[in-house]
Amino acid sequence: MTSSNSEPSNAGRLSARDKADATDQAAREIVAAEAKAREKKTEMLKALRLQQTATDGAEAPPKRAKASRTKT
Repeated sequence: MTSSNSEPSNAGRLSARDKADATDQAAREIVAAEAKAREKKTEMLKALRLQQTATDGAEAPPKRAKASRTKT
């Protein structure tokens, strides 16, 4: 039985290098998008924090108490 396709069966396959390049490109795009979203979120939170300190006055945030060490 002969195939109706004139192309070999593996013609549509990508080489290992092409697969690695595609994966690398996709990963770089994801990392860049996450970094952009993180920077946007940081800017928004900073603006909200500055706005809150402006409305509350120039109070300094309370200092955290140091954890006491226990002797064993």
